[in-house]
Amino acid sequence: MIHRAQNSAMTFRKILQARLVTPTIAGALLVAEGCAVRPLSRMEWLAVAHDGKGFVSQPSGRPFTPWGFNYDHDERGRLLEDYWESEWTKVEEDFREMRRLGANVVRVHLQLAKFVSLKSGRPVSKVEPNERALKQLGRLVQLAERVGLYLDVTGLGCYHKADVPAWYDALSEDDRWAVQARFWQAVAGVCRDSPAIFCYDLMNEPVAPAGPKKGTEWLGPAFAGKHFVQWISQETKGRERPTIAREWIRRLTRAIREADRRHLITVGLVPWSLPGRGLDSGFHPEAIVDDLDFISVHLYPERGKVSEEIETLKAFVVGKPVVVEETFPLKCSPEEFTAFVERSRGIASGWIGFYWGRTPEELRASNQIADALMLKWLELFEKLNPNR
Repeated sequence: MIHRAQNSAMTFRKILQARLVTPTIAGALLVAEGCAVRPLSRMEWLAVAHDGKGFVSQPSGRPFTPWGFNYDHDERGRLLEDYWESEWTKVEEDFREMRRLGANVVRVHLQLAKFVSLKSGRPVSKVEPNERALKQLGRLVQLAERVGLYLDVTGLGCYHKADVPAWYDALSEDDRWAVQARFWQAVAGVCRDSPAIFCYDLMNEPVAPAGPKKGTEWLGPAFAGKHFVQWISQETKGRERPTIAREWIRRLTRAIREADRRHLITVGLVPWSLPGRGLDSGFHPEAIVDDLDFISVHLYPERGKVSEEIETLKAFVVGKPVVVEETFPLKCSPEEFTAFVERSRGIASGWIGFYWGRTPEELRASNQIADALMLKWLELFEKLNPNR
């Protein structure tokens, strides 16, 4: 049954989605006084190891290997902000379940439109934070501390196109980047004092333009109703693509560092971030590594191509730790996925899969193909845990 569903990666993902649905304006920080979260636990802070090959806990100096889940939507396909107020108990239960399964990191995906707003007719410099959303983020950070999970905070999401305000899409590159910087100032301001933050991921799978784009669309094509890819600009203005990527990264990291000088910063890359592979995101690892604390890459090993995937992973090793920030037995058998994880040890410094709100017990009680596949994944997750 598992093998039949894996004949097509797209078909497999759609099966899962069908079942589970059905990623320079001056100003004060956009965080109210006293909004920053204070540590509630004895969790240690995380840092890059001195050899640049992994992570350590501080002050103990113990090695830390990220192993966790993308908590990008629930079993009904709802994004976190869609239910984290009205169904907070569910969020708490999901976090405890992810910890019970052996995770030490959870990647959450924050939507830009839920955290900043701009009143009609006002200049971009007057963009306002959503204090209610920031308060809920603080609550999430406190939950992470209590449960003992580190957060990979991925921002600037526009996954549901209908939620993206027209004013945001109408902005120029400079103004759009300014709004994105303000988003990160606000988020970092909430998270800065908590040891439960593993990292800030600037954006899920950004793309720099190769030339002038037709129209004014900033989002990549929809996949299962969600837009996981974004353009960071719509024209090159004579710049090389890696130059655009560096400028954007530096703009946002400066904004974060105004609020938080300690937590790690990364950005989610696709395999075609490597030059010379046909498609090209412009985010070449060698070109951007100096402006990041570590490299994050999204890899889904394919049937019969585990060795090729390992070589792809090696190409992202450019002097700093590499985390496989998204992975899943989406296009290969459980045995091949096991081989990929085991062979990637010593190359990658961490791995993050997916959890969508259904426990192994709930999945075992189901007769749905997608649930059987998710159950097999969670069993693999527990079996392959490098921290056990």
